[in-house]
Amino acid sequence: MRFIDLAAQQKRIRDDIETRLKAVLDHGQYIMGPEIAELEARLAIFAGTKHAIACSSGTDALLLSLMAHGIGPGDAVITTPFTFIAPAEAIAFLGAVPVFADIDPVTFNIDPASVASIIDCFAKGAGRGGPFVVPQTILQRKLRLRGIIAVDLFGLPADYSPIMSMAKESGLFVIEDAAQSFGSEYFGRKACSLADCGCTSFFPAKPLGAYGDAGMCFTNDDELAVRMRSLSIHGQGADRYENIRIGINGRLDTMQAAVLLAKLELFPEELELRQQRAGYYRQLLGDASSPVICPTIPEGYFSSWAQYSVLARDGIERSDLQERLKEEGIPTVIYYPKPVHLQRALADLGYREGDLPVSEGCSRRIFSLPMHPYLENEDQEWIAAVLKNN
Repeated sequence: MRFIDLAAQQKRIRDDIETRLKAVLDHGQYIMGPEIAELEARLAIFAGTKHAIACSSGTDALLLSLMAHGIGPGDAVITTPFTFIAPAEAIAFLGAVPVFADIDPVTFNIDPASVASIIDCFAKGAGRGGPFVVPQTILQRKLRLRGIIAVDLFGLPADYSPIMSMAKESGLFVIEDAAQSFGSEYFGRKACSLADCGCTSFFPAKPLGAYGDAGMCFTNDDELAVRMRSLSIHGQGADRYENIRIGINGRLDTMQAAVLLAKLELFPEELELRQQRAGYYRQLLGDASSPVICPTIPEGYFSSWAQYSVLARDGIERSDLQERLKEEGIPTVIYYPKPVHLQRALADLGYREGDLPVSEGCSRRIFSLPMHPYLENEDQEWIAAVLKNN
């Protein structure tokens, strides 16, 4: 059994992919070819934003968004520790400091109450203590709190209404890390349109994935869009030999745009198939006899189900369940075994175990089951039977 079955998808669109790739070979515009502009236009319409700026990866999308906001040394940006390192990495790469808010135990997304507490900590200069913390090693640097990166984990958007409200009150920008949530919705609005800037990844395993690294930035802010596009092409101005700012080589490859255009044709159907797969998991594993807690989708949300992540009772039971599944040839993955605030690369920030208890507790209990649009009922029934030891 495959954790994610890209081969089944490819069988359906192989001819279209080959046709589109041949078109790139024929016109020979391997960098900034016409497929780039077509993809940007179509995805901007899909997400409901004025601008979509193609780039080389989801990580570069975050980096470009931060650079466009002028983030650098002396700045601090709030984000979540319960995700891949990319948001914190992009902040730190620019010389700024990531500050971690804890997560909601139900959605696994950044907790607005924790964000509010951190904003208050910076305003008052008070640190460790109470349910949420900012280490004194961070506060004593007298940093400027500039923004928030909220992450839409496992396909579910974060709770943007209170986050955007408190950000506006505090003069902060908000970046939506929608690397796992493209296609999801928050009260009728699409992922990537929920903050000042949205960033997504088209890594092959994502709900909409390329055949290599690829990403996209989204915004309704005209000036922000101009800056991000320039920054992605070495700070380009009116032409390729005019450089008006220091940028990066963050362009999207034309071949990957061609693949994404082919995959986009299937995407709405695959989103619906993911809903069916998630619904069947809940039907099979949502009762009192289940050894795991199924994910919950709050009212008003629509998940793209990048992952189907469940909670075991504790770390020991998680290991037992994973081993039981492994013996039957069923793959599982732990997202994420160690929260970012405890990673060695960020040890100088001064966080210690126990600072963010919800993130740390979830990291000890969570694991993900096979999830993709082409998962068969029989496979899910088998997974449930093995978990329940039937």
